[in-house]
Amino acid sequence: MTTSPPLQVRLSGTGGQGLILAGRMLAEACMTGGRYVAQSQSYEPTSRGGVCRSDLVVSEEETDYPLITHLDALVIMDQSAVKISEAFIDAGTVIVADADLVPEPPVGDFCLKQLPFTSEARQLRNIRVANVISLGTLATLTGICTFEELEEAVGRLTPSKFRDKNIDALHTGRTLAKMQTT
Repeated sequence: MTTSPPLQVRLSGTGGQGLILAGRMLAEACMTGGRYVAQSQSYEPTSRGGVCRSDLVVSEEETDYPLITHLDALVIMDQSAVKISEAFIDAGTVIVADADLVPEPPVGDFCLKQLPFTSEARQLRNIRVANVISLGTLATLTGICTFEELEEAVGRLTPSKFRDKNIDALHTGRTLAKMQTT
């Protein structure tokens, strides 16, 4: 039996955007679907504003190397996060970037979707859900997990008072992705 190579994903932006939590949500969704996940994270010592990232290696079987070596998918939520990922981007990378906060996305022979995550979060009256909007888009465009697996993980990892807002944000992200594929 042959298995697919691991999928390598990065969520990147600045501290305070909820990308570490978003990485946990995506990891949980993938594990719910029966996949193995290695997740690592990095952030600058400032609590808000410093560059941060959440990396995931998602595989059908246990992986012997838990760190990314290239990117199959990349979420960029702030211009400052572009530089930390450029060396890992190749022709097969799917990049979703926040059109509001990433005016100069990477340029190259790969799939780039610039979408208004921050503007959509404002429409939902909560800027802090932009990360979850990006997850809905990422899952829909890449199929890294099913939307139902992601919805379940988001519901499980979100405090009850924010749960409905995050589920709405997830659906907004899926709608944005579907508008890209039609």
